[in-house]
Amino acid sequence: MVEYHKPLPVPNEDSVPFWEAAKRHELSLQQCKACSAFRFPPVPLCPECNVMGGDWTRVKGQGKIYSFVVFHRAFHKGFEDKLPYAVALVELDEGPRVMSNIIGVPPDQLKCDMRVEAFYDDVTPEVTLPQFRLV
Repeated sequence: MVEYHKPLPVPNEDSVPFWEAAKRHELSLQQCKACSAFRFPPVPLCPECNVMGGDWTRVKGQGKIYSFVVFHRAFHKGFEDKLPYAVALVELDEGPRVMSNIIGVPPDQLKCDMRVEAFYDDVTPEVTLPQFRLV
């Protein structure tokens, strides 16, 4: 495996199940036991009904580009060879929005509401990053 030079996530107590699911090439979100709302990022308290807890539920990993920005300047040395690149806020079909890269399409061709799906990039033996591509 090629050495990875970009920043890596540091899972915390709340996010470990998300990263474990990504390692299995699955997208999993917390779902409230009381109101069934999905939430991201992972937190102990449901922002919809204020109930503690929730179950981790596998989701389809499909949605649409809600918003995006194209970076023309690298703010970290690891991204210099990727310029320009897009970072998008993807609204999943289940409701929550996740931030990720959009891969496989030139940034100048992106538009809001384009349909996307998750795929998984095993960047190190320990870390798999969910990213998105056009459907």
